[in-house]
Amino acid sequence: MNTVLEIDKLSKHFGSLIAVDNISFSVEKGNVYGLLGPNGSGKTTTLGMILNVVNPTKGTWRWFGNTHNSDALKKIGAIIERPNFYPYLSAKKNLQTVATIKQVSFSRIDEKLETVDLLHRKNDRFSAFSLGMKQRLAIAAALLNNPEVLILDEPTNGLDPQGIIKIREIIRQIANMGTTIILASHLLDEVEKVCSHVVVLNKGKSIYCGAVENMSNELGYFELGTANIDKLVNILENMTCFEKIVRRHDIVSATLKNDLDAEELNKILVNQGIFLNHLVKRKNNLEQQFLNLIKNETDITTAKNRME
Repeated sequence: MNTVLEIDKLSKHFGSLIAVDNISFSVEKGNVYGLLGPNGSGKTTTLGMILNVVNPTKGTWRWFGNTHNSDALKKIGAIIERPNFYPYLSAKKNLQTVATIKQVSFSRIDEKLETVDLLHRKNDRFSAFSLGMKQRLAIAAALLNNPEVLILDEPTNGLDPQGIIKIREIIRQIANMGTTIILASHLLDEVEKVCSHVVVLNKGKSIYCGAVENMSNELGYFELGTANIDKLVNILENMTCFEKIVRRHDIVSATLKNDLDAEELNKILVNQGIFLNHLVKRKNNLEQQFLNLIKNETDITTAKNRME
């Protein structure tokens, strides 16, 4: 896979405030990367630096294997702030203005409006658009130069549920066309639904970078049901691969400390006279994994402070 962005020990200080603290990660072509973190974690500042809008205090980044020059930025489309168009102009006229600034052909306008499902509204004034439609028009504008990378900062912020779903569908559609996407968000659900990779930021530090599915090293847990719950619990408690067994009415939750697949567990239980009517293997959702990462980072920081 080709690396489109490399960030090395990047930091930004605003006086005594450390907004971004020595972060490093890379972005591979064709993936959707989520910059995930609470408000104030350094997401927007990081995007500002890699777009040459904010000067870094230290550290480097490279687009497409080169330095962060103007040629590299021509391959990038970005939405960092709220959509800002002429309210009295139509969607088409506004995109013509953007195309003129970007020095690209007007012939792409209808194609991009269709991508964001606004082609049927191209002659309507921007002022008549809903917030979700305005955001979609901004995405169309960012796509006019056929960018290799699309950067979105909180793309669903303030939208109603229908608008959020529509933006997510468009992001997935753009990604399926081969465009690399970097998406900053504080919404765990958003990252889980549209991103293949995630960089978790907390207080300016990067505490995880990798595939969403590998965000936690936990092995997961089984949810089990059978007619003979007492016998099932007794068998599970005597198996060395489980670290915690919890019974909730007619369902038993068994947390793994050694890996075990569902088929193997089912065979073991059948051999001991247990026939399951419910068997599901799960992992904690992204929200719980995120909270665990934050807690672990806080614990490490506290321990270091005590040592000092």
